[in-house]
Amino acid sequence: MLVLLALLVSATVSAEIDPPLRPPPGLNDVRIDQHLGVQLPPELEFHDARGTPVRLGDLYHGRPSVLLLGYFDCSNLCGVVRAGLAHAVADSGLRAGNDFNVIVASINPAESSLEARTAQAADEGALPDGQVPRWHYLTGSAQAAAALTQAAGFGYLFDARNGQYAHAAGIVLLTPQGRVAQYLFGVRFLPQTLRLGLVQASHGAIGTLADRLVLLCCNYDAATGRYSVLIGRVLQALGVLTVLALCGLLGVLWRAERRHGEAPP
Repeated sequence: MLVLLALLVSATVSAEIDPPLRPPPGLNDVRIDQHLGVQLPPELEFHDARGTPVRLGDLYHGRPSVLLLGYFDCSNLCGVVRAGLAHAVADSGLRAGNDFNVIVASINPAESSLEARTAQAADEGALPDGQVPRWHYLTGSAQAAAALTQAAGFGYLFDARNGQYAHAAGIVLLTPQGRVAQYLFGVRFLPQTLRLGLVQASHGAIGTLADRLVLLCCNYDAATGRYSVLIGRVLQALGVLTVLALCGLLGVLWRAERRHGEAPP
């Protein structure tokens, strides 16, 4: 009994000394706001994985781009998002650096080209089919990161308690001019969704006629960042119309039979 009482007192004291951690202020701003049509500042300067200074606009080369924002020393989410993108790229049928660009930009101004180069090498080894050597891994100043993330609608927060950045998961598709065309949310991306999104972002410059026909049968949902197939909706509507037509026909036949039965011999 005395042991149980001592344990209860110890737990109470421990709860008073070590209260549960509260979420840091500003956590509500950790989200992705869709800034469709916004032009990303082409003059923003970064460094690539080799340490070479680059301007954001010089990376487009007249092709659509995939922009992935995060940081390379992330212990949880960022590597998973890069892996999800690499798997989608591998099965998309498109070639990074030829049909489109992949730009991975760090939001952590403390990171340098060393962290970018280390992350790219690790991703290349873990994701050999994702065409990672043709991706652009960028680091830059706090001002450059803030300007890029604000333009893209990417909200994040540095949590001093664990030294990590809190941020949402997703990628941004850009037009060849660097305007925001579409968002895909989450950590896994369907290859066909990525391909269709890039086709749309490039105004049909990349895709084949089959891609354009599929686009006619798809609808982009801005709330989820995904395509939904309209064919299913069309079939559902046709099914409802068929049922209504059958009900109408049965009603006509029933009324005709009733009138025939009521007719005098």
